[in-house]
Amino acid sequence: MSLDALRGFDMLFIMGGEAFVISLMSLFPGDASDIVIAQMGHKAWHGLAFYDIIFPLFLFMAGISTSFSLSKQLSTGKGKRDISLRILRRCAMLLFLGMLYNGLLGFDFENMRYASVLGRIGLAWALASLLYLWTGRRFSVIISVAVLLGYWALLALVKAPDAAASVSIFSMEGSVVGYVDRILLPGRLHDAMHDPEGLLSTLPAMVTAMLGIFTGELVRKEGTGEYKKVVIMTACSLLLLSVGYMWGELFPVNKNLWTSSFVCCAGGWSMMLFAVFYLLIDVVGFRKWAFPLRVIGMNSITIYMAQQFFDFHRPVQTVFGGLLSLFPESLYATAYWSCYILVCWLFLYLLYRNKLFLKV
Repeated sequence: MSLDALRGFDMLFIMGGEAFVISLMSLFPGDASDIVIAQMGHKAWHGLAFYDIIFPLFLFMAGISTSFSLSKQLSTGKGKRDISLRILRRCAMLLFLGMLYNGLLGFDFENMRYASVLGRIGLAWALASLLYLWTGRRFSVIISVAVLLGYWALLALVKAPDAAASVSIFSMEGSVVGYVDRILLPGRLHDAMHDPEGLLSTLPAMVTAMLGIFTGELVRKEGTGEYKKVVIMTACSLLLLSVGYMWGELFPVNKNLWTSSFVCCAGGWSMMLFAVFYLLIDVVGFRKWAFPLRVIGMNSITIYMAQQFFDFHRPVQTVFGGLLSLFPESLYATAYWSCYILVCWLFLYLLYRNKLFLKV
């Protein structure tokens, strides 16, 4: 239950939560509000804001789910080959949905963006799942550490051949990550010369998913008390955060490059959030408050895709337009985004009541 609730909390910010918080904080001008508002957007390049955690948190949770899924499939007698084919099929579906989200049906293949959020999730999750399935925990840990160190060495030592001598090796122009995307990715890149969901940065993203798998393995472990599991997760999250922020002095924390320090920091915050949700919902049993979040979390990909294909703003105006007109201008944005979130949630609740869930 905690996993569904945390996934819902994560997606809440994708379905209007970010705009709601910004509009709410704008009602109370001051340094504290400015700090919160700054956390509701991505850092332009180096650095880490709360909103930068949204994507890796989802990938981290996909890893937790994988630990349970692989264990269940193996216990029912399914072979590793069959499980691997299922993983590859899911990866292909996520790649397809990502391109569909980016405009595949427009048939403008030359100008379409092929990299995507769902594609990144599909590739990184599949690599982590296959590695864990075929090699086990110990070798997966070794490979994960090797990937993070190797990625650091690559980006620190190899500069983009087409970059000017004056630019930083960790800049958008100077990074080899963007160079690989420029020469290998078809269509357009998100930032013209760089794509945050590009090819090379998928490797450290795999480690983000792997951290989720390791966390799921801990949760499944028999003979370990539930409170002890929470303590272990908390300790591991603090260790990851310490390593990440210290490493960031040498290898900047950067979501666009998905740097190794970013993997540690994002993994640490993700693990800490999961530990809190797991403690409250699954250990203590304090569950009723999480129901609205679980409705979102159980159809997370549905609401992500639906907002691209359906105009949820229209029912907001149709149903709540009269009510919204009564609000003063200063409160309008907050009221509007409250209604938008409600419309999205009611859509998901209708699916929930009818047991309709999009499974990939």
